[in-house]
Amino acid sequence: MSRRMLVLTMFGLAIVTLLTAGLILPGGLELHVTHLKTGLPLLVLPLEPEERFTLHYYHSVENAPIWEEHAADEKGRIYIEEERYEKFGAGMGKMPGVGRMVSRGRYEAIEDMHMAVGNFILRIGSPGVDHTIIWRGFRKNLSAVAPHVAARFSARPVSLAYHYWRQLIPHPATPGNRNNHDN
Repeated sequence: MSRRMLVLTMFGLAIVTLLTAGLILPGGLELHVTHLKTGLPLLVLPLEPEERFTLHYYHSVENAPIWEEHAADEKGRIYIEEERYEKFGAGMGKMPGVGRMVSRGRYEAIEDMHMAVGNFILRIGSPGVDHTIIWRGFRKNLSAVAPHVAARFSARPVSLAYHYWRQLIPHPATPGNRNNHDN
């Protein structure tokens, strides 16, 4: 075998090894918020394992703000990590054995919850309830674009190759995509 053929063979093996590794190695997660009936994505967020995203809304009875911080583990299992709300929020309060209650000025919070919720369905409220996703400084008011829609929140692991592909070509429902008009 000539030296040139050996170099080309080694180069080819290196490329195949890198591609295979990219398909096998973990590349983080994707959170999908999808319209339950149509399956169309309302929002797709790349996440690192344990990275938080917040669901913010106003309580339908008291019109008081509530923040629910969620995270997903490396397998895509979603957990609620913390809730914050104004003191004496109707239907809000301590859940025995879950987290630790603390006061933060006029707000109360349940910290360190790490309560598994898995994939979940949210009936998006009307404008005024303002179900809003907060992630990396980005905000999307789901109530403004899909009021009264049932939406599924699900997370899934992605490969390193897919992660890099989505950095080059973001999903159309991902913030920062030039085709996403909510940015």
